Amino acid sequence: MGKEKNPRRVAENEAMAKARMLRTSPQKLNLVAAMIRGKKVDRALADLTFSKKRIAEDVKKCLQSAIANAENNHNLDVDELIVAEAYVGKNMTLKRGKPRARGRFGKIVKPFSELTIKVRQVEEQA
Repeated sequence: MGKEKNPRRVAENEAMAKARMLRTSPQKLNLVAAMIRGKKVDRALADLTFSKKRIAEDVKKCLQSAIANAENNHNLDVDELIVAEAYVGKNMTLKRGKPRARGRFGKIVKPFSELTIKVRQVEEQA
């Protein structure tokens, strides 16, 4: 009399990975996510490896996690994977400040983001 199995959140030919609490603004993270959308995973990994953006290393780690999920949990072929979706969301914001002239207070916000990557297996057309 066990618990019902949770339904899959993605399709049968997809796998997903999420990275939370990334210390960058969603706008900057979205620039890196847009760089890999729709590409084959080996090409996307190469682009992230040689990117000059600081956050590209964390995006690469999330993409590698999605690839590992596809291979180990869903038995998908790694050579046929593409980055189907890569989208960014807001997370919390640290509120900091700096004293300014005449008793004022300069507000400094330090935003955090989260990243979701879905990889999909597509058969190669000959």
